[in-house]
Amino acid sequence: MAAPRAIQRLGIIGGGAWGTALALTARRAGRAVVLWAREAEVVAAINARHGNPLFLPGVALDPAMRATGELAEAAAADAVLLVVPAQHLRAVARALRPSLSPATPVVLCAKGIEAGSGALMSEVAAAELGAAPLAVLSGPTFAAEVARGLPTAVTLAAADPALGAALVAALGTRSFRPYLSADPVGAEIGGAVKNVLAIACGIVAGRGLGDNARAALITRGLAEMTRLALAKGGRAETLMGLSGLGDLTLTCTGAQSRNHSLGIALGAGRALADILAERRSVAEGVPSAAAIAALARRLGIEMPIVEAVDAILNRDAEIDGAIAALLARPFRSE
Repeated sequence: MAAPRAIQRLGIIGGGAWGTALALTARRAGRAVVLWAREAEVVAAINARHGNPLFLPGVALDPAMRATGELAEAAAADAVLLVVPAQHLRAVARALRPSLSPATPVVLCAKGIEAGSGALMSEVAAAELGAAPLAVLSGPTFAAEVARGLPTAVTLAAADPALGAALVAALGTRSFRPYLSADPVGAEIGGAVKNVLAIACGIVAGRGLGDNARAALITRGLAEMTRLALAKGGRAETLMGLSGLGDLTLTCTGAQSRNHSLGIALGAGRALADILAERRSVAEGVPSAAAIAALARRLGIEMPIVEAVDAILNRDAEIDGAIAALLARPFRSE
């Protein structure tokens, strides 16, 4: 393995809960951090009061963290973490490109698949950022727990092992433990599909269908996730790790999961529009469901759970009918 390139300055693009938590993690690792946020009130709160009450309330931030509303300031770094919602990544990457050196590594931290195009985040970034070296950060992470310094393990996936090693050295601490992977595609697929499966698990909980049903859904959902990863060139073993099974388990069982809680509300009979209207945070599984279902059809991959969620979210399918259709599928070998 080539000698890792030292990364001392990090630009964080995205001032939501996850971006702020990663900025705080980078400070704990001893890195200089500049965080870009779209919201002026977030920039002001971080710089003046060392907090982000809009997205990460109750967490004190390192006073050495600096926030900015100028992309060029955050881009002047040894590496950049893109932590904007998946459906906004293309626009932000396009705006970032004029300020970004072609040699600056970019770490993709959004979990989703682009609506309309069906593109992975790495495919979006490659189209908008040219030859910038790319890596993927994924895994079972609730932002509030990471921000509080609770033990967390993640996948850091990069095709270039030297870049991966440098990023692990730049971000890793005793409580934030990156595990290196050479399979960015598998890591991306796991992070995107688990959000849709978490909505399904929430619907199961909201309908009172029991723990057996949830366990079956997680297991069969993992099979769907693996089929899609293989079709896109990923590795099955990646989906057995932190960015697959680990993230899937957390998001389908954790009370803090935005996608799971949305599914619970749907299962209890609430309308999707009403649920979304009262939230500031993004449930990535909602826009990703249609994109993943369309991608699976294009690739000839069977993903019946994802198809059912897409039908409920986007085609006005009745929940009990969608569940009945899943239960009526033919018996098959595991």
